[in-house]
Amino acid sequence: MGMTLTEKILANHSGRDRVVPGESVWVDVDVLMTHDVCGPPAISIFHREFGDDAKVWDKDKLVIIPDHYIFTNDKYANRNVDVLRAFSAEQDLPHFYDVGTDRYKGVCHVALPEEGFTRPGEVLFGTDSHTCTAGAFGQFATGIGNTDAAFIMGTGKLWVKVPETMRFVFEGTSLPPYLMAKDIILKIIGDIGVDGATYRTMEFAGQGIEVLTMEDRMTLTNMAIEAGGKNGVVEPDAVTEEYVKARTDKPFETFRSDPDANYFSEHFYNLEELVPMVAKPHSPDNKATAEELEGVKLDRAYIGSCTGGKLSDFVAAAEIIRGHQLKIDTYIVPATTEIARGLETETLLGTPLIEIFKEAGCKIGNASCAACLGGPSDTFGRLNKEEVCISSTNRNYPGRMGSKAAQVYLASPYTVAASAVTGVITDPRVFIQETVI
Repeated sequence: MGMTLTEKILANHSGRDRVVPGESVWVDVDVLMTHDVCGPPAISIFHREFGDDAKVWDKDKLVIIPDHYIFTNDKYANRNVDVLRAFSAEQDLPHFYDVGTDRYKGVCHVALPEEGFTRPGEVLFGTDSHTCTAGAFGQFATGIGNTDAAFIMGTGKLWVKVPETMRFVFEGTSLPPYLMAKDIILKIIGDIGVDGATYRTMEFAGQGIEVLTMEDRMTLTNMAIEAGGKNGVVEPDAVTEEYVKARTDKPFETFRSDPDANYFSEHFYNLEELVPMVAKPHSPDNKATAEELEGVKLDRAYIGSCTGGKLSDFVAAAEIIRGHQLKIDTYIVPATTEIARGLETETLLGTPLIEIFKEAGCKIGNASCAACLGGPSDTFGRLNKEEVCISSTNRNYPGRMGSKAAQVYLASPYTVAASAVTGVITDPRVFIQETVI
C-alpha cells in the first residue's frame, strides 16, 4: 500500500520509511511562525519552561510576523508588538517583520509565501489556524497552540498524530469566467460540513487543479480548517516550483501521493458545473448559491484577508467595480504591503486598480488582517453595530468581524464586488456576462 503526500512528508521528517494514519511520531520542524496575538503567550511559556536565558532551537527557522491588531490605538495590542520586538532583539532573530519599518509585511499567511518560507516537502507550524494555507505549496502546514509553539522554540520538534486523508478531485480543463477558488471551497465545506474533515488532510487534486494559480490554491487550502481539517495540501507541480524558486534559492524536495495510496474518502467536482456560492450567517457551511440569495439587503462589503486579499482577488473585484459608483460602504484591505504596491502598479484597461477602487468610492486600508478577526473598536472596517456585511474573508461566526449583532455572508471577490455595486447580494454572472474584460 502506497502513501499519501502528507504521509510521505511526515515519514520523511520523522526519520521513518513509512507512517500510517492514527500513529504519532516526532516530527522535525522546518519553519515555525507566530504573530502578535499568539506570539507573546508562546514566548512566555518558552521562557517559563526552558529558562530566562534560553535560546530558540534555530533562529533562522523562526518567523515572526505581526499582522492582526496593528493599526490601532489599543494599548494592549501595541504592547503585544513590543513583546515581539523585545524577544526578536534578545534572540537576534533575522526574520522579524516589524510594524512601522520597511520590513513590515502584513498578513502572515500571504507574507510567508512572498518571503520564500513555503517550500514543497517541508513542515511548517504556526500559531494560527489558517497556517494550513501553506499546504498549497505541497508542504505539511497546520496551526498549533501556544504551548506547542513554545516547545518547538526550544526543541525544533513536535509530537504529531498522522491524519487520514480525504481527496477532492477537480475535473474540467478551465474555470468558468465567473468562478473563483472561494466558490469551490465554499461548495465543498457546504457539502461536508464544518466538522466533515475533522483532524484529516484535505488533499486537492485532479486535472482541474492544474488550471488554478498559486493564489487560487492558497484560497482552497486556507479554508481547510473551516471544514475541521488538520491541513490542506496540493501536490507541487511546475506552477509551484516556478513560484517558490522565484522567491528563495533554498533547496527543497517534492513529494506526490502514490497511485495506490489509501484515502479515507474521495469526492469529485466538475469545475465547469460549479456556480458562485455564498455562506450565510453564522457558519461557513451554511451554503447557498449567490443566485438563491439575490436581493438580500446589505450595509457593507469587505474585500481582504488571507483568503480574499491577494492581488488576483482585487483584479477580480476591479473587473466588476470599474465604472460604477457603489451603493454601500466597501472596504479594500490588501493582505500585504507587496499587494498594496500591486494595487498601484497593476492596471485594468490602462487604469491602476487603486484608482478604480477610489473612483468607485471604496475605502482603502493598510495591509493587515484588519476587520477579519474583529479586533479593537478602532480597527479599520470593523463591524461595530447591527450590520449586514458580505465579505471575502473566511469565517462568519457571531462576533468574528466585530459586533455579535452583525451578520456576515462569505463570498468570492466577484460576488462581493457585484453586491457592492447593487447594494444587495448579487450573482456576479449578471455583470460578467455583460462585460468581457
